[in-house]
Amino acid sequence: MSLLRAKIQDVFNEPGCEKNRGKDAKARKEGCSKPLTPGAAAGGCAFDGAKIVLQPITDVAHLIHAPLACEGNSWDNRGAASSGPTLWRTSFTTDLTELDVVMGQGERKLFKAIREIKEAYGPPAIFVYPTCVTALIGDDIEAVCKRAAEKFGLAVVPVNAPGFVGSKNLGNKLAGEALLEHVIGTVEPDDAGPYDINILGEFNLSGEFWLVKPLLDRLGIRVRACIPGDARYFDIACAHRARAAMVVCSTALINLARKMEQRWGIPFFEGSFYGISATSEALRQISQLLVKQGANPEILGRTEVLIAEEEAIAWKKLAAYRPRLAGKRVLLNTGGVKSWSVVHALMDIGIEIVGTSVKKSTVEDKERIKQILKDDNHMFEQMAARELYAMLSEHKADILLSGGRTQFVALKAKTPWLDINQERQHPYAGYDGMVELVRQIDLAIHNPIWGQVREPAPWDCQPAVREERPRTKSETATLHVVQEFVGTTADDFGEC
Repeated sequence: MSLLRAKIQDVFNEPGCEKNRGKDAKARKEGCSKPLTPGAAAGGCAFDGAKIVLQPITDVAHLIHAPLACEGNSWDNRGAASSGPTLWRTSFTTDLTELDVVMGQGERKLFKAIREIKEAYGPPAIFVYPTCVTALIGDDIEAVCKRAAEKFGLAVVPVNAPGFVGSKNLGNKLAGEALLEHVIGTVEPDDAGPYDINILGEFNLSGEFWLVKPLLDRLGIRVRACIPGDARYFDIACAHRARAAMVVCSTALINLARKMEQRWGIPFFEGSFYGISATSEALRQISQLLVKQGANPEILGRTEVLIAEEEAIAWKKLAAYRPRLAGKRVLLNTGGVKSWSVVHALMDIGIEIVGTSVKKSTVEDKERIKQILKDDNHMFEQMAARELYAMLSEHKADILLSGGRTQFVALKAKTPWLDINQERQHPYAGYDGMVELVRQIDLAIHNPIWGQVREPAPWDCQPAVREERPRTKSETATLHVVQEFVGTTADDFGEC
């Protein structure tokens, strides 16, 4: 437990984080996140954050050493995609019971589970995750994993991130520490080259990294390891021989990028593949870093040629949407790099940004937003559901771009909504991804369903005034039957 405490303190003092450097010593020790409320950590604890980062490593087994409920549904862990192995989608848990806890059988049961996974699946590695229960009862995960690795001849990686130690973001960083301590640098590649790079913090949501990788392939740049999206264990083990790195989600794995630079001299930069200009700038910076690391400078020229070609194609495709979307107002309730990179591309086709969330954005992200929007009046840290509903119901925005948590606010306000967070079904990275995002916005705004749901409900229509005429005897008899049957008079019925 003391070792875990030391790791957590090291993460809190992360010098690679611009926001952390701006704090005083006392504030830095408190970390970046608010304390967790007991009983309210589900979906936002350190264990959840660690599993989010590591589960997309597709060819390893992820074993949860805990009661059954801690495992959850492995198919529900974001929308990361794999181009091959599916072992990462299989749920493994030691399923501890009250009797196991009382009788001290946790470590024995963990060792047995590792052996069963080895014999049944033969993975290159097994990642073991303790949770609140097993951490509190004192199971020595490190010792069990070390003994199992020696006994069974495979890597068994302890991921010390029980839920009670902190937030999801802290769990992200502890997962990076586990990779650094037990995985990266354990295998020496025999094909290292001057154009090898690492991509950190890219989750390949909906397969969107597959829209970016072909661009790098055309430049002769090889992705040694994409951590964690569509990753393989041995690729990550060889990641220390890359020449440069790009960090996509700085709040998740900035500590991993900084320590890899310290240990192996791999320079890194923070960038984004969301938006046309952001993608172009990322390709430039990758090429520039490789040249500084000894690559042939001719790659700089080839990069500019590729950027010019791809931007021309993308803008030509986007031109078809300009007359349909010009003047439309968009509200973004997201964060991180999407808070500014998506904004820039949408504004270029005439879309107006009425607001963008900066809840998960870094200081650099906020500065970029100010430069793009020319002021900070359209930035908000967070917006309560009541305020969000009022803004949408008053038609101050034509569409809401957000995650699944706020979709029902938009639907209740009868406003189009598009998912751009991790649960999305369409890839939005790179040049083609930006075109797809605009296409989805166009489809959502111009969907004819919105015209229908905004019409008055049939039961809200006023009865039509009809010209009275004398009733026949048969009509009068029928009206009396209706009155007795439904408890009202037929004169009360009108037309809508």
